Parts: sequence; structure tokens; C-alpha cells
Amino acid sequence: MKIALGCDHGGYELKEFVKTVLEKLGHTYEDFGCTSADSCDYPDFGGAAAKAVAAGECQRGIVICTTGIGISIAANKVKGIRCAHCADCLQAELTRRHNDANMMAIGAGFTGKNMAERMVEVFLSTEFEGGRHARRVDKIMALEG
Repeated sequence: MKIALGCDHGGYELKEFVKTVLEKLGHTYEDFGCTSADSCDYPDFGGAAAKAVAAGECQRGIVICTTGIGISIAANKVKGIRCAHCADCLQAELTRRHNDANMMAIGAGFTGKNMAERMVEVFLSTEFEGGRHARRVDKIMALEG
């Protein structure tokens, strides 16, 4: 699976670690930045990653900032994106099973490497359940207009 990655300066170090996790799991990725820990703006990089997922260039996306909140909001502004801000493995699992999330946001200031690694594994390996959840996801997507 090809994964879109994006972060700001607060998420740079964790994004670099996530790259090694993706490689270990056999996934490819496209890194939309940032490229250092120098101060930058998360909408630039979260938006670029989200656009790649929405266009089908990448199957899923992982975006990271200090809290995970701002970059998830930015990603969700892109039509077709369902980016869930996750803080643990159960959230990573359920957002795939119930919400068919195509992106996950992580807060680097709150999530250690061990937790992030497991969250990435779970997010990428969990399938959407469909059924009653498909009806709800359809209603979410209809809100885009």
C-alpha cells in the first residue's frame, strides 16, 4: 500500500520514525514534508498529503503535528478525506472498522514511538466493516455537498 505522509516541525521526528515502520511493514510512502524541524505551517503538508489520498495517488495517509489536531482539521478540509485524530490503537482500529478513515493524524507531543508504531500497524491492517457503518459513512460524505 502507498501511504501519504505529512507533518509540521512538531511532527518531523515522529514522521521520520514512521517511515521506518512503513518500510518494515512492506509499504511504500510519499513524503509531502516537512523536511526539517524548522518552524513551518501544518496546513501546507497535511493538505498536500490529503490531496494525494483524495486523488487516489496514495491509498491512505498519516499526518503528524504536535497535537494531531490542527493537521487533522487541515486534512479534513480536502473533499473525500476522513482523517481521524487517534491517540491509541483502539481508536486506530475503530476508525477503520467503523468510519472507513482514509487518513490518521497523530500527536507527536503525546504519542511515543512504540504506540505510534502499533497505531500505524493497526490502522493499515484493519479493514472497513461496511454494513450499518457504510450507511453512516455515506451520510458523512454527503455533508461535503
